[in-house]
Amino acid sequence: MRHRLVRLFGRRRPARAGPSHQAQLRALTALLDEAVTVQVGADRAVAACGEPGPVGAETARTCGRHTVALHRLSGRLHSLPMTYPDLAAARAHAGRLLAYDQWMVRQAMNLAFTAHADARTEAARLRLNGLGRPADELCRLRDRLLNGPCAQGR
Repeated sequence: MRHRLVRLFGRRRPARAGPSHQAQLRALTALLDEAVTVQVGADRAVAACGEPGPVGAETARTCGRHTVALHRLSGRLHSLPMTYPDLAAARAHAGRLLAYDQWMVRQAMNLAFTAHADARTEAARLRLNGLGRPADELCRLRDRLLNGPCAQGR
């Protein structure tokens, strides 16, 4: 019976060891460093959408660039191989935070460049002052990964 299984499925090969926890942590924190840098510009772009008066075309271009940058970072984040549960959880959390940032930039653009402005839309637009408190969590997550027990223990 065993010989039939070997013939059908081939010999078992030892599992290859993936990148170490430290290597995965370095890759994740490097990407989060990049994301925090992009997030600073995205925060400014969202705040510019909330400035009184007409919003200029340069703000639209800036928001577009940041939306693309956040989308690319999100794709790179999801393609990072994370085999350790703590890092996989951190990657998932960072993915949700980047998705929020993208959503917020798009919503700011929708409010600032609507074709049918009304009083409610304008009032909502004027309340925009950046990405908000949830965006700060990405920076805190990166700092926890850099300084936490994960960074020092392995």
